[in-house]
Amino acid sequence: MGRAESVGGKMNAQDPSDLWSTSDGEAELLQDLGWYHSNLTRHAAEALLLSNGYDGSYLLRDSNERTGLYSLSVRAKDSVKHFHVEYTGYSFKFGFNEFSSLKDFVKHFANQPLIGSETGTLIVLKHPYPRKVEEPSIYESVRVHTAMQTGRTENDLVPTAPSLGTKEGYLTKQGGLVKTWKTRWFTLHRNELKYFKDQMSPEPIRILDLTECSAVQFDYSQERVNCFCLVFPFRTFYLCAKTGVEADEWIKILRWKLVKDKR
Repeated sequence: MGRAESVGGKMNAQDPSDLWSTSDGEAELLQDLGWYHSNLTRHAAEALLLSNGYDGSYLLRDSNERTGLYSLSVRAKDSVKHFHVEYTGYSFKFGFNEFSSLKDFVKHFANQPLIGSETGTLIVLKHPYPRKVEEPSIYESVRVHTAMQTGRTENDLVPTAPSLGTKEGYLTKQGGLVKTWKTRWFTLHRNELKYFKDQMSPEPIRILDLTECSAVQFDYSQERVNCFCLVFPFRTFYLCAKTGVEADEWIKILRWKLVKDKR
């Protein structure tokens, strides 16, 4: 990750985490910047952007190197790039560019590509990732094992780390052509709902793209309890959970995925 160049001169006595300047001379709180995640770690930022973000999603966080240095984390397709942004005491500096406020910084790069320091990949800032996200209470927290415990690198760890918006469990599914009911193991990650013959099966029977799903709702047309359905253009899938609470959990998280994809 490239470091923004330092600028000589006396630093402003005001802590940058408390105050930052704007082009019109008015002071604003850095905490009021909705996509500033303060002490979010590098691993957690990558997990958030990879599981819930889009190409061009970005957030700002504190760098753990020193005070006044920040990291801009940006999702570029299936990876996350990190760029240093330095608070000089009077402005925010990124590489050879200097901005009187973070708003000016984002406005400038929203229409011009960032250049990745390692690969030269062009990245455009498109979607600020909000600090406050309404998430179902059933969400798992971000858990990333340290490389020291596993002997693996950061690049190995991030794609396999359990992330926000995941769920798995057994559901009973109605067949397509033959209307029999069979128990299958379901996993939800990003916008993919997969089902397997059982929990130990290495390959899924089918992968459903939730971006093509138009509705998720309880279903009372079947002679079974705790059922819900997923409506796709090509087929409606009928699923049943063991309990009403479990069915409600699946519906909530699936609906959240649908709403999130339409934002």
